[in-house]
Amino acid sequence: MSSADSNEKPSGTSVSTTSRTVLTGSDIERVLTRIAYEIIEANKGTQDLILLGIPTRGYPLARRIAQRIAATDPQLDADALVGQLDVTMYRDDLRHGTSRTPSPTRIPGASIDGKVVVLVDDVLYSGRTIRAALDALADLGRPRIVRLAVLVDRGHRELPIRADHVGKNLPTATSEKVRVHLQETDAVDGERVNEVVIEGAA
Repeated sequence: MSSADSNEKPSGTSVSTTSRTVLTGSDIERVLTRIAYEIIEANKGTQDLILLGIPTRGYPLARRIAQRIAATDPQLDADALVGQLDVTMYRDDLRHGTSRTPSPTRIPGASIDGKVVVLVDDVLYSGRTIRAALDALADLGRPRIVRLAVLVDRGHRELPIRADHVGKNLPTATSEKVRVHLQETDAVDGERVNEVVIEGAA
């Protein structure tokens, strides 16, 4: 998503906003560790496992999860588990003139055929980004299983999409925005931070 899926709706007239932190850096680390163990348990190990992060923030989250999974087995290389899946050209809002800069798709190993692929994103909202990811995945091969891991599920689904691994279920109003800040991609007031905040009208 990138946080694209977290804020797909038109924002309307600009108004003053309030912001509250719902996940701190330590909260994020804790839920990513839990997600990593859930993935191992669901897969009954790490065999044939691939994590594909959806740009922008899904990719660094996938890398963090991969590092935690690799830490459970000295024979595992975290870099061999993780890749990046660009969904730009598969989005259903391109026809409306939405401008997005594509990111490279990188697949670890030779193929996704027969693999257990875990898509990783930051915020699950309407489900349209994940639908695009499934279409992109279908053009790359035929995984044995596809699962979804997200840092935040904020509800308001428009498609029948459900996450298998969720860091935090976060009920929100449609007028609110969920902002994910990661040290790999974001700076707030000049400082690189890890946090999830909700912004709403004051």
